[in-house]
Amino acid sequence: MMTATPTMWALFAAFVVVALVVDFVTLNRQGAHTVSLREAGIWSAVWVAVSLVFLGWMYWYLGGTSGDAARQELAADKSLEYLTGYLVEKALAVDNIFVFLMLFTYFGVPPAFQKRVLMIGIIGSLVLRAVMIFVGTWLIAQFHWILYVFGAFLVFTGIKMWWAAGQEPDLASNPLLRWINRHMKVAPGFDGERLFTRVDGVRMATPLFVVVLLIGVVDVIFAVDSIPAIFAITTDPFIVLTSNVFAILGLRAMYFLLAGMHERFHLLSYGLAIVLVLIGAKMLLIDVYKVPVAWSLGATVAVLAATMLLSLKVPARPGAAGSAYPFAGRRREGKGQDRA
Repeated sequence: MMTATPTMWALFAAFVVVALVVDFVTLNRQGAHTVSLREAGIWSAVWVAVSLVFLGWMYWYLGGTSGDAARQELAADKSLEYLTGYLVEKALAVDNIFVFLMLFTYFGVPPAFQKRVLMIGIIGSLVLRAVMIFVGTWLIAQFHWILYVFGAFLVFTGIKMWWAAGQEPDLASNPLLRWINRHMKVAPGFDGERLFTRVDGVRMATPLFVVVLLIGVVDVIFAVDSIPAIFAITTDPFIVLTSNVFAILGLRAMYFLLAGMHERFHLLSYGLAIVLVLIGAKMLLIDVYKVPVAWSLGATVAVLAATMLLSLKVPARPGAAGSAYPFAGRRREGKGQDRA
């Protein structure tokens, strides 16, 4: 059921544009610099606050504070859907962050250059997810059975994530990276924040450009997983898009906040796997029993909290990977890494 009015869409678009402009202006004024933990914490808090302000506005606009019982119920339902979707997307974004960290570490991207790469990745992710959400909404409206496909895919992804958790990724064997090394001229070093440079008069891509390409691929992989997950919570395109967008907007700040904590939360990938299986099962049961959104929210919070607490109590295995997404498979013993 779609509840958004043209006014809601317009205000949401304006909200996002203003937020991105402020972020871009701040980024340009600061220039290339290493983000401190304090700065990352402040910006993370700001983005969460912005998301909650939007939630409060939506609740008010839909009549949550009116005397109309029907409007109050609608506002409460939509607000709960938004909050659940936002939390699920934020949780999945944590694993996304660990993959970004792996890429930056592998290519030796200086911390001062990481902000701009992440900003480019966020813009690409916003556009990609908007397209995928509207396509998914149209597919669900035309073919109800596609929900079962999404549900089965989430269960499969969750199981695959569980088995892949703890495996050390091997970027050197990634097909895309190998293709780039064979078909593109890549400079041996960075040239500031430039994506292209000239070496001995020859125009070449910088390693930063290669990282941007790989982050784009990561965005596609994670979007394919996260979009069905949010559709299991609600099929309202406005709620699906807004919860996704606000979860992504704070991704850059959250990266710098959590980049140093990936080893502490080494069991989080198992929790995300369980969440995906539960959400997939919810979607598969949609015509048999409609699981309340509040239950989905409670289960998500409980599972993630439990795995994070266990991560602090159970020591990580030596060499365990921070992310469960099998982006590049397992490391092959004795094989060198061909850096770009």
